[in-house]
Amino acid sequence: MTKHLADKRKPSNGGRLKQFLRIAREDGSTFWRSLQQRPVPQPVVNRRTVEFMRIDRGREA
Repeated sequence: MTKHLADKRKPSNGGRLKQFLRIAREDGSTFWRSLQQRPVPQPVVNRRTVEFMRIDRGREA
């Protein structure tokens, strides 16, 4: 049994992605620019060692 015509999609050529990127690059799109330039929060890894080294160097919080 063959598939229905609606089930046979032709391969995408990236048209939706191209349009999304075009909109994201427009001057009026300050929302996307702020999201792209937002700093990525770094996870706190081994905070105990970091604090020990800070105290060892003589720095106060």
